[in-house]
Amino acid sequence: MDHSISLSQHIHASPEKVWSVITDIPGSATTLTGVESVQLLTDGPYGEGTRWKETRKMMGRSETVEMWVAQAEQPRGTTVKAVQGGADYSTRFSLSPRDGGTDLSVTFGGEMLKPTAATRIMMAIFGKMAMAATRKALRKDLADIAAKAESI
Repeated sequence: MDHSISLSQHIHASPEKVWSVITDIPGSATTLTGVESVQLLTDGPYGEGTRWKETRKMMGRSETVEMWVAQAEQPRGTTVKAVQGGADYSTRFSLSPRDGGTDLSVTFGGEMLKPTAATRIMMAIFGKMAMAATRKALRKDLADIAAKAESI
């Protein structure tokens, strides 16, 4: 059972500025209102293999997830992965210059690894609610990224 969400927002800032915001992992806890804390696990600049732990509040509770950069093509796009609770998650940010600014698109997807009958039932019951909460969080992330990029 796969689930995915795609959203986009036009940002009045160059792709380079938007890229600098989305790849500033240590600064994401101050940029993204949904992120409570970030712990960088690797040294060096943002790129494939960069790992961190991110704590977010979702549906009223805090959850920490280890994330890593699976792909980075500066300043066109990046893919971030995470595995949590028996699911493989992927978040793709794509940047396209338009009208002196940037169209930032985010696609989030989740795929259950070896789903059991119980997991399928839980996804049928709670899947829509979880996806609605995720869509709301992603929309807020896009607005937060835009506000930061447009201020630098």
